Amino acid sequence: MKLYITQISPYARLTRILVLGKGLAERVEILEAKTRTLGSPYYKINPSGRVPCLIDDAGMGMEDSQVICAYLDSLDGKPRFHDAVRDSKWAYRRLEATARGFCEGIAVWIREMHRPEHERSPTLLAHEVARASRLADVFESEVTRPLLQEQPRMAHLLLAVALEVARARGLGDLTKNRPALAAWLAPIAVMPSLRATAPPSLSH
Repeated sequence: MKLYITQISPYARLTRILVLGKGLAERVEILEAKTRTLGSPYYKINPSGRVPCLIDDAGMGMEDSQVICAYLDSLDGKPRFHDAVRDSKWAYRRLEATARGFCEGIAVWIREMHRPEHERSPTLLAHEVARASRLADVFESEVTRPLLQEQPRMAHLLLAVALEVARARGLGDLTKNRPALAAWLAPIAVMPSLRATAPPSLSH
């Protein structure tokens, strides 16, 4: 299988975490996609130009990190990060959706900052900074509750990826002055799959 990613995409990172977490490194070739470039050969592989995109063993392409993560997790018939019973509960679904919204806002901020400076929207950037701060406050409380104290699943990965990419890409350390969030992130950040896919910082 082939997994197309970019290094700055938090959603591509989620799929890479699944590849490593499920022991699929020898089955999945990870390739850097050239996106947002006129005439990129990647558009012949995935016409939408989005990442991540997985091409399975049969040559079928799929995009969207939710779909890809669930697919990779299911390949051995023993999903680790998805649980049909738990995932059907509204409390968990609400939590995962909030974590996904947190990650999406940070991804929007990153994409905007990746544009030439004269093309950036100060209003949009300020909106996403404020949203990230509000949601970090929400998770300062949420991480002390049972659902985020369980064995890591997709909600945990989404939250960890959002926090780490915000820090690496210049939005700031959202665990600062949020001791519960910082304490929650510490053991998850050292999981081998997260360490191996740590986002490149702006200083590198």
